[in-house]
This record gives sequence, C-alpha cells and structure tokens, in this order.
Amino acid sequence: MVDIQEIYNKFTAFNFAFSTDTRNIQAGVMFFCLKGDNFNANLFQEEAISKGASWVIGDEKHTESDRLILVDNVLKTLQDLSHWHRKKMQVKMIGIGGSNGKTTTKELLVSVLSTTFKTHFTQGNLNNHIGVPMTLLNLRSDHQISVVELGTNRAGDVKELCLIAEPDMGIITNIGKEHLEGFGSIQGVAEAEGELFEFLKEHNGHAFVNGDDHLVFEMGKNLPSTTVYTTSADSVSNLKQVPKVEFDYKGQHFISNLPGQHNFQNIIAVLAIAEYLGMDLKSVSKGIEEYKPKNNRSQILEGKNGNIIFLDAYNANPSSVEMALKTLEGMPGEKLILLGDMFELGAYEAQEHQAIAEVCASIPNSKSILVGKAFAGVVIDTDNVHLFADKVRAKQLIEQLDIQKHTVLIKGSRGMKMEEFLPLF
Repeated sequence: MVDIQEIYNKFTAFNFAFSTDTRNIQAGVMFFCLKGDNFNANLFQEEAISKGASWVIGDEKHTESDRLILVDNVLKTLQDLSHWHRKKMQVKMIGIGGSNGKTTTKELLVSVLSTTFKTHFTQGNLNNHIGVPMTLLNLRSDHQISVVELGTNRAGDVKELCLIAEPDMGIITNIGKEHLEGFGSIQGVAEAEGELFEFLKEHNGHAFVNGDDHLVFEMGKNLPSTTVYTTSADSVSNLKQVPKVEFDYKGQHFISNLPGQHNFQNIIAVLAIAEYLGMDLKSVSKGIEEYKPKNNRSQILEGKNGNIIFLDAYNANPSSVEMALKTLEGMPGEKLILLGDMFELGAYEAQEHQAIAEVCASIPNSKSILVGKAFAGVVIDTDNVHLFADKVRAKQLIEQLDIQKHTVLIKGSRGMKMEEFLPLF
C-alpha cells in the first residue's frame, strides 16, 4: 500500500486539486472513491479517469489503470491526508463547536477576521468526518488563520475531528437540547461537545468560554488558557436586541444584521476572539456590520402587506426554538408563529413539543401554527394555537387568515423545509 507521504506528493503535484464527485471533476484532480449506505464511488473509477483525474484513491479495484491507488480505507486516507496537509500549512486554527449558533458564529467571525487576515473557513455545513477533511484540503500557504466548524451526532465525533484539524483555539457556543435521541440527555450533549475543550487542554490550546452558559463555564473552569466572555459585561452600553443587535463597546459603536439575545451572545463571542487576536475595534465593527445572514438562518425579511419575517428555518431543536420565541416576543406588534417538528429527540419528543406549544400559547398578541406529526400530538386548549399534521392544511388556514403588519417567525428542523411557507407572507 502507498503511504500518506507519497499520496501527498502526488496531491501537491497537481496544485492540491481533489474531488469526491464525478459530476464536477476537472482535469488533474485527485479523486476519492468514498462509500456510504447508498453509494459506492469505487464503481466510478473509470469515469473519473476518463474525465481527467490525475489519480484515483480507491479501496476496491474497478479499473486496470495505473492511475488507481489502492488503499485500505478511502475515508481514512482522506482524513490522514487532510491532517498531513493541515500540519504542512502551519496556520492558526479556531475550532467552533456547540449546540446552537455554530454556523452563524463561524460566518460572523469570518466576516470580522477577513478585514485583517487572509482567512480560510468551513464552507456551508461541511462540519463532519468528511466535510472537515475536505475543508482542510483547501488550506493554502498564504492563509493566516482558519475557522473550522466541528459538528457532532454522537460521542467521539468532536474528538475525532480535533485529531484531524488540531485546533489551536476553540469555542463551544452553548449546550442545548440537540440530538437527544443519540446523546440521551443534556449531560450527554455537554460531554460530547466538551471534547473540544479536552483537546485544547491536552494540547496547550486556548479556549473561549461562554460565561452565560453554566455547562460551558463549568467545562472551561480547569483549562489552563481561557478567555471568558459574557453578555452582562459592564463595558457594553446602549444595547438593543430587536429588530437587530446594536450596542456601544469601549467607545466603538456596533450594529449588526442579526436579531435577539442569542445573536448578541454570538457577537460577544466573536468580539472576544477578535480582541484576543489583537484586532482593531473599528475593523471588528466593520466585519460585524457587513455580515448579512443567509440560508434561512436568522434572516429578517420584508414580506407582503407590511409583514416582517423572522426566517430561521435551517434547523431546530428545543433550545434554539425557545431562543427564537424569546426574540420574537420582544418584537413589536401582532405575531404569527409558524413552527415545524423538531427531529432527533427520541424519548423526549412528546414532552419537548408539548413544552414548546405551551410557550407559544403564552406569548401575547400571537397566533401559532404548529406543523408535523409530533406537534399534531400536542394537547392544548387555546384558540391561539393551531395544530396540523401536514403542511397542506396549515397552508389552507394561513390563506384564510388576515395577516397584515405581523411579525412572522418561521422555524423547524431541516427535514420540515419550513421555508416553503415563505411565499404566503
């Protein structure tokens, strides 16, 4: 079998070009034949070569070409190669973990860092055992700093990703009710996310600790190198959180395009990292103001008939829904709450959907439309909460309602695709 050093030499010879999908192969790429439950890219070795792949990394033989490099495990080879490349590039790396706000914090941080540094970062949601290696392989020698998002679905995921990416610094945004089906409890979530801090402790890294989250704060207590940040800092004044976060800090005015307490916390986290790196506050303010949320995350949109839409439909768990509802409650005027089911809650599914429905019922000047099989099972006796098992009937009700000059929250787990309701408003 060929060792990683030899594969890396071949990788660098073709300008670090690689692909995992024959649909977007360009001449010269190194093609990795990844396998999953429903696909096996080894079967496309000949196609990859015919399209100009310089080398094909496979763990099955489906071609006689001398451009095939057989390995024991393609995924492990991809991970080892990305780790080797990360070490060669010698860039300072920030790992971002946490239950909620990882992607927003990452993108906001990138906007800020890019005002001063040549910044490399996770594209989209490539934050798992395949996405992180692919992210690292895009590092280049002129990058000064890298921001890598670390996702988790089970214990050990974050540790595995840390061993590949080797972050020098790290932040856990918060601990919430994510993937309870897999983790079993909030404590299970904390232990899984806490693997980032454990790695930093063992490798003399620096941790940014959310002092507002007691679980994160407890995990950060015994780390040798930390920056603790909190939204209750005395140096913040003139704070507004709706419709967008705005405040003064050390003589500098900060204005964002993000609403709510939870996004204020994300901004303070970014500010803590930027100050640790010695950035000028004017540059930090510029990066925060220039960041505009997208991809159904924390977006404030203008709808029809004077409606304001709070679109946060990329994903949902009980903690993130509670934060969105709290933000909505602080917004003026009549409100319409449109929520879809929250997935991966396991044994907690019924009680968490019941709890969210009760929070919805308690919000003044609001109507709620809750959609999905789990929400349909809620028991609630109030005229301002409507339950539907499917989107069709929910859309029919919305079309009958007179919704003008409302603030509309749209949120749900990714599989619910709640953004499909957007044209109605």
